[in-house]
Amino acid sequence: MKKLLQRLFKRPVTWLAERLSTSPQKDKIFASLTALLKNIRNKKSSCGIIVPFDLSSGRFIILSDEHKGAGDWADDHRLAEKNYLNALDYYYNNAFHLINLGDCEELWENKPEIVMEKNMAGFKAELRFLQADKYYRVFGNHDLQWKFDIPRNRYLKPVFGDKLVVYEGLLLTTTYNNRLYSILCTHGHQGDQKSDGNAFSTWFVAAIWTPLQRFLEISVNSTSDSFELVDKHNIMMYEWSATQKDLLFISGHTHKPVFASLDHIERLTKQLEKARTEKDTTAIQNIEAELEKRKAEYAGKQFHKTMVIPSYFNTGCCCFADGDITGIEIEGDNIRLVKWKEENGQSHRVILEQSPLSYVFEKLSNT
Repeated sequence: MKKLLQRLFKRPVTWLAERLSTSPQKDKIFASLTALLKNIRNKKSSCGIIVPFDLSSGRFIILSDEHKGAGDWADDHRLAEKNYLNALDYYYNNAFHLINLGDCEELWENKPEIVMEKNMAGFKAELRFLQADKYYRVFGNHDLQWKFDIPRNRYLKPVFGDKLVVYEGLLLTTTYNNRLYSILCTHGHQGDQKSDGNAFSTWFVAAIWTPLQRFLEISVNSTSDSFELVDKHNIMMYEWSATQKDLLFISGHTHKPVFASLDHIERLTKQLEKARTEKDTTAIQNIEAELEKRKAEYAGKQFHKTMVIPSYFNTGCCCFADGDITGIEIEGDNIRLVKWKEENGQSHRVILEQSPLSYVFEKLSNT
């Protein structure tokens, strides 16, 4: 009987949850992101901080949307926890900074004390980065409580101590060819009227969606196999990023990974042209192999090219229903979209897309 109800109600309930949980408005997204960027640049510390890094040696892993819950069927992070913990081990051991872009905890569905109790392994893994001064945390709409001192001091301070600060965003800055470039990192819920602390959406998730999700065992985060710029909210955030000078924008929130807001084949073709000009034999061989792989992958498919400026990235999420997690890596002069997936009982890191960061900067400065 339960399986029949799952088949009957999964699609309509999932559709309803998505309709009631998001309503992005372009003018509000533009105004909110512009104000945030201005406040960080003006060093308004309550909004965020500026973090300079060296293009040749900087290491960051940017993750978001873990939605750590109560460990039950409504806990979207439950199946992804193993990959998340193994990924954090890898990044800690390889001296990465960890940037957590919000919705780290699912506080629309659960009381904070339950979430803290059920996810101590994840908190301890994150704490190692904080103790090494390599941890940055941003609040999202589902963990908006961490914006405020009282709940933060009550629930996070006993685990993380006094060092943890939770921002609305942060700005990574670096120099390439004597020119300053910035990378804005924030959750991305700004301007989404049904996500940004909306009382009705919070009630719907807690009172309607969560009980149904527990009973029907439904997750709206199907797989991490698609990483194109196709949904309305990501497109609006890309459009804002395209108006900014010498800026990359990395967000979460939508649970849909996006890499470089640029056609894969077009990007690889341009990288190949540059490698041939510089007579970089190794790069030419690697790019040609990747280009043939992509051409074969897209053969027979109708490819939709929508973007010209590689200014927008989205981390995806750490709560896909298949247990996968995705994130954005910056390692020296490389930026990557990566997936962590479990195979034969082991977590494996898979590079989905990558590009020299300097190439992205050149594209930004020329458009």
